[in-house]
Amino acid sequence: MSSFDVPLERGKFGQTARKDFWWVQPLFTFLGLAGFLVYSTWAAFQGDHYTFGPYLSPMYSPEIFNLTGEGAWLGRTPEWMPLWVTGAMLVLWAPGGFRITCYYYRGAYYKAFWADPPSCAVGEPRKKYLGERSFPLIVQNIHRYFLYLALVFIVLLAHDAWKAMWFENGFGIGVGTLVLLANAILLGGYTLGCHSLRHLVGGIYDRLSRRPVRKTAYDCVSCLNRSHMVWAWCSLIWVAFSDLYVRMCSMGIWTDWRIL
Repeated sequence: MSSFDVPLERGKFGQTARKDFWWVQPLFTFLGLAGFLVYSTWAAFQGDHYTFGPYLSPMYSPEIFNLTGEGAWLGRTPEWMPLWVTGAMLVLWAPGGFRITCYYYRGAYYKAFWADPPSCAVGEPRKKYLGERSFPLIVQNIHRYFLYLALVFIVLLAHDAWKAMWFENGFGIGVGTLVLLANAILLGGYTLGCHSLRHLVGGIYDRLSRRPVRKTAYDCVSCLNRSHMVWAWCSLIWVAFSDLYVRMCSMGIWTDWRIL
């Protein structure tokens, strides 16, 4: 097993004694997160091609308003609402806030975007550690409250997957059905493996053996939590793909094959 000395004093930015390719992981993290931000921002501003048959893009779910009022929670889009305020903008703040404040993502984008630090034993572009005790990073503590909203969205997306099984001629399964079902499962695995949820269901107790129900819940969340990074990336990529699939089918570029 290789080893290296860790300096006791902070070095210059990027200075390190490491000989491995330490920069690969933060680089790919930057590219992955930046790519998702660009695509999701573009998709959120479109305000069109987010439905196809019984399919609804997860970036526009739940559908609060639409131009016709059909299937929307609150009917037709109000005339006073600016055109640039799309359905995605009305809902994405909740799941987006959950991800931005997520414990895993914080560690990932601190390294990839802010070089805080770029990697272990690599010099960073600041002289002192500020932590998350002051503004603006103290706002990250709101993560536990975004969790409650995220749990509601899992139910909504699961319902969307159910609705995706009902076509004009009755029950059926298309490729899009499987895409939306996989999206609900991946987001469920990511959300239900949340560190805050793990604390909520049992981490607040010193002895779980006296609370069998909470211990079972704690063990289930812990099982998902062990692969939290994998769930985080798979669900992130699949949300974008789910929107892309519905969008391409709506535009007539892709064909949604019916399986049943």
